[in-house]
Amino acid sequence: MLNRIMTLSAVALLTSNCALAQVNNGDFESWNGNTPEGWSVIDSGITVSPTSAQVKSGGVAAEVTVNTGSQSSTDFLQTVSVEQEKTYHFKVSLYHTEGHVKARLYVDGYRIYSVPSKTNQWQEISYTYTATSTKDIRVGLRFYDVSGFDGSEVVYVDNFRPTENGGTTTPPPVSCKNTTATLTLVTDQYASETSWLLTNKAGATLFEGSNLANSTTYTKNMCLADGNYSFKINDSYGDGICCNSGNGSFKLEANGKTLTTGGEFHDSQSFNFTIGDTTTTTPTEPPIVSDYYEAAEGKTGLALKTALYNIINNHNSRGYGAIWELAKTADLDHYYEKDGSILDMYSEKPSGNDVVNFAKVTNQCGQYKREGDCYNREHSFPKSWFGGKVEPMNSDGHHLFATDGYVNAKRSNWPFGEVGSASYTSSNGSKLGSARAGLGYSGTVFEPVDEFKGDFARAYFYMATRYENEIASWEGNSVNSDSVLDGTNSTVFEPWMLNMLKRWHQNDPVSQKELDRNQVVFEFQGNRNPFIDHPEFVNVIWGN
Repeated sequence: MLNRIMTLSAVALLTSNCALAQVNNGDFESWNGNTPEGWSVIDSGITVSPTSAQVKSGGVAAEVTVNTGSQSSTDFLQTVSVEQEKTYHFKVSLYHTEGHVKARLYVDGYRIYSVPSKTNQWQEISYTYTATSTKDIRVGLRFYDVSGFDGSEVVYVDNFRPTENGGTTTPPPVSCKNTTATLTLVTDQYASETSWLLTNKAGATLFEGSNLANSTTYTKNMCLADGNYSFKINDSYGDGICCNSGNGSFKLEANGKTLTTGGEFHDSQSFNFTIGDTTTTTPTEPPIVSDYYEAAEGKTGLALKTALYNIINNHNSRGYGAIWELAKTADLDHYYEKDGSILDMYSEKPSGNDVVNFAKVTNQCGQYKREGDCYNREHSFPKSWFGGKVEPMNSDGHHLFATDGYVNAKRSNWPFGEVGSASYTSSNGSKLGSARAGLGYSGTVFEPVDEFKGDFARAYFYMATRYENEIASWEGNSVNSDSVLDGTNSTVFEPWMLNMLKRWHQNDPVSQKELDRNQVVFEFQGNRNPFIDHPEFVNVIWGN
C-alpha cells in the first residue's frame, strides 16, 4: 500500500479545447436501494449507501465504507464518452471521517489523491484530461488505506462532475508577438507533490501548474514581454523530483537558450531571469511611504538609506536578557502547526510536522548536547562581527531570533550562504557546509530553508541601515565579517553576499509572520524594520 500523503491544488497545468463529459448521477441523488444509478463498478472491498448525514450539495451524498486494505478491491467507477483532442476537467468532493483512508481520482487511469488528514471537512480533488481519441473511458475513485487504518472507515462522496466551465471551448491560442518561453517538465512518481509558478517583477503570478500525473512529460509555452521574471518549482514532500522516486526534471528555454534546468532540490528551487534588455538600473521613482517613514518621502538610492537610518536609529535598547521576554511573544508558532510553541527557523518544517518542539520559557537554554534540547537567542548577524557584547546591536530584536541551541552552535558565526556540500543538516533541512560553486564565495556557509531566507535577508538589510553610522568599521572584526562586509556604509556587503541577499529577498516575499513580528519588536524597542514594511526599499536603495 502507498503510505505517502500528498498535498493538492486544483490548478491545471495545460488548457485546450474543453468539453463536457456526461457523468451519470454524479450528484448521487438517484438510487436503487444501496446502488447509485449510473455507477457500474462497486468492488467488493467497499459498501455504498445513500446518506444525508454529510452532503456537499443537494439532498443526498454517497457514504462509502472501506472494509479492506486490499486496494484492488476498492474501485467505484462508471463509463463516460470522450472525444478526440478535447479536454475534460473532472472534480469530486470528499469528506474524510478518521483520516486513515485516502481516495484517488480515476480518469482513464489512476490520478490524484485526496488528503486524508483533512478530516471532518469537505475537500475537492480534480484532474484535467485530454482525450487522444474518441472513446469510452472509466472515471471514479479508488480507496487506499494509510497508517492507522483499523479495517473499516467511512468516506463521504458528492458532486463527481466536470467543472462548471467544462462545456466551453477556448479559442485557439493567439500567436506570441513577444518572446515564447517553454517549460518542459517531467514528473516523478509522486507528481501531486509538485507545483510551479512563474511571476513577474511585481510578484504577480502569470503562469502556474499543479495537479500533475506521475511520470509524465508536460510542455508549457508562455508568451512573455521584455522584463524580469522568476520561476519557482516546489515539492511539498521536500525531496525534489529527482532522483529518489523517479527521474523527474525541468527545463526552461527561451530564444534558443536554456535559462535553467534541474530536478534535484529540497522544498523548492527558484531562478530569476530577464527577457529582452538585460540592463538593470536603479529605480528613479520614489516610493509611496506611510507616516512613520514620512521623512524618507521622495528619496531614492543611498539618500533613502540615510533617511531610513535617521528614522530608525536611537531605539530603546532593553538589554540582552530582555530578549527572552521578546521571544515569548515575537517567536511563537501561529502560522504552521499554530500550537503556540517556539517558532525556530532552524528546525521549523513549513510543509510537515516538526521533529523539534519547544515550549516558551520552559525550554530556554540551558545545556544542550543535541538538536531539540533547548532554544537560544540567535544573533542572525553574529555578534563577533560587530565586536561582541556591544549595545545596542547585541540586543536588537530585529536580528535576534529564538533558535535551537545546538543548531545555533553549529551555525556559529559562519556567513549565511548556499551550500554545495553539507557537513551538517538540521531536522528541517538547514545546512552547514562548503559554499556551492558559482556563489562567488568558497568558504563555509550556513543555509536556512527557502521559507525563511527572505526573513534573514531583510534582517541583514535592516542591520546595514540601522547601523549605517558604524558598520563600515566592522569589516576587520573577524575573518567571517571580512568575507561578508565590504568596509563601506553604502553598499555594506561584498558583491556575492549582496546579490544573494537580494535574491533571497525576492524569492521569499514578506510573510504574515514577519509583519506580525515587526510590530511586536516595534512595541518592544520602538523602531521598525523598513524592509518588512516596504520591501520595495531594497531595490530602490541597492538596485535590481
